[in-house]
Amino acid sequence: MKRRKSTIVNRAGSLRKAQRHVHEFEGSTQLAEEGNDRHNHRFAGVTGQAIRVGRSHVHEINLSNTDFLNHFHNLKKIVTGPAIPVGNGKHVHFVKGQTTLNDGHVHQFKFATAIQAPLVK
Repeated sequence: MKRRKSTIVNRAGSLRKAQRHVHEFEGSTQLAEEGNDRHNHRFAGVTGQAIRVGRSHVHEINLSNTDFLNHFHNLKKIVTGPAIPVGNGKHVHFVKGQTTLNDGHVHQFKFATAIQAPLVK
């Protein structure tokens, strides 16, 4: 089934492209520091809209904060990998990166996004 690009009319009466899909995500960073300072963080958010790349697409994560333990980190300007089919025309994206530097350290992270529109057939 081929989807048509749709447009919508805003209140001012001008046409614009309809929003494409986004993905929810949540995860935990890998551990950082040593001894009593060893810790990780949790994070959650929603990706930006789909960005066509070749025969697939990616999403940007423009800004998401980790939880706060006496400091926090940002996931900033991260780009997902291409779509990974999971059946029934649905897909996820793999994401790998590093948080911003704070409190003298960074954290690595790896996660998969949630399935786009999981309740939509």
